[in-house]
Amino acid sequence: MLAIDIPGRSVIEVRHVVCDYNGTIATDGHLADGVAQRVQRLAEFAQVSVLTADTFGTVHAECEGLPVNVRVFDRDDASACKESIVRELGAAGCVCIGNGFNDIAMFGEAALSIAVIGGEGACAKLLTCADVVVTSPLDAFDLLLSPNRLRATLRG
Repeated sequence: MLAIDIPGRSVIEVRHVVCDYNGTIATDGHLADGVAQRVQRLAEFAQVSVLTADTFGTVHAECEGLPVNVRVFDRDDASACKESIVRELGAAGCVCIGNGFNDIAMFGEAALSIAVIGGEGACAKLLTCADVVVTSPLDAFDLLLSPNRLRATLRG
């Protein structure tokens, strides 16, 4: 567990890092360069979950050997599935990372939410729900690996 004390806000006890897959940590079904290494480091203090409808059918192969919990669900109800998983894990201890419309509900539940504007772009409505917006999944992970960056961005 990682405790992030942000001045003017409550302490966030990070127990779970919940990541959308396609468009967030992967492009066209393949993990972005550097993601596997960051996930290895994050897994030292939090359970990492990858949530996806697996559009390209590659998530299991791409995440093989990584310390992640892959959850694949039906494409028609992705938003509700993601929200339910975050609640099940304990929303107060979750950091969510995503880029799409179907990430809005889980962002509303999580203790901290990070929107990624990558090669696929990001849903504009999601940006208004995010605590932080970054331009790559590596930046999102690095905020957690170097929490002073979060403190500087989010302090009250």
